[in-house]
Amino acid sequence: MRTAVIGASGYTGGELLRLLGSHPHLRPTFISAHSNAGELIANVHPQLVGYENISFSAFNLDEARESEIVFLAMPHGESAKIVAQLSPEQIIVDLGADYRLESAHSWKKYYGGEHAGTWTYGLPEVADNRSLISASSKVANPGCYATSIALGTYPALNLIDVSDIVVVAASGTTGAGRSAKTALLGSEVMNSLSSYKFGGVHQHTPEIEEGLKRVSGKEVGISFTPILAPMPRGILATITARLSRKISTSGLRELYADAYGSEYFVSLLAEGQMPRTASVVGSNHVQIQVAIDEHSDRLVVSVAIDNLGKGAAGQAIQNANLMCGFVESAGLMSAGIGA
Repeated sequence: MRTAVIGASGYTGGELLRLLGSHPHLRPTFISAHSNAGELIANVHPQLVGYENISFSAFNLDEARESEIVFLAMPHGESAKIVAQLSPEQIIVDLGADYRLESAHSWKKYYGGEHAGTWTYGLPEVADNRSLISASSKVANPGCYATSIALGTYPALNLIDVSDIVVVAASGTTGAGRSAKTALLGSEVMNSLSSYKFGGVHQHTPEIEEGLKRVSGKEVGISFTPILAPMPRGILATITARLSRKISTSGLRELYADAYGSEYFVSLLAEGQMPRTASVVGSNHVQIQVAIDEHSDRLVVSVAIDNLGKGAAGQAIQNANLMCGFVESAGLMSAGIGA
């Protein structure tokens, strides 16, 4: 299928191109990057050896419309401007935030500007999302933090107080995008951890709450603290919530095994093993470990993903595979790189 990647010069765009390079059905035929138009792709993404002699194009509406599937890897607020010019019949996966939220009030509070609307939410492993995605031509790819937190929390929604979920999650620097920022300089980041968007103001908060509310039917409250970690990519999320009923460790593990036992990309680790970001980097895989903190009577979940993989480009291709009727894992068979 003729495939467009719009916004291809960022970290997510580069990961999309890497994965599409080995996809059996999707062929990138239009690769655009506004600020890098005319520049060789390999100059911006040196790892993409298969794109050495190809340059980024300026945005061209005709070429975008001729594409059978479109990936939008744009900053928030930009995707909707392009979607308005495309054909209603085109298959589109938006990796930005424009169509993730149901609440216009939350959009204005956390992002600002006019709310573009709501598309099918692209997290296949949760509830009946897989069938909804398969029947859709427009999908909103989830945020990276939202993916890890939703997957870690979903199986336990019926045994926790969903109004008091506490999350601390560390992400690599690619999660902040490619634009130059002093706080992301190597000399600032190396050998240092720091919280950011402190005090519940991170934009993924309403996305997580809305997604879990759709599944549980209850009002969900998340206290979320993100941390910038001295590594390029990966997310490690720790989720805790007060138990609303007693459950044994074996019962808890059985609950998660039932939820994810048939999922190719989600692994409940054996007891004693802990999720590691290095184990999932470069892949679309998720590692989960669960426990009960008997001292505080709380559920504890640890989740590791690659923020550019399952948290962005990998999940976008997983969604595209479902939308197009391909095998869900097409182009996504790679295991994590490891240490």
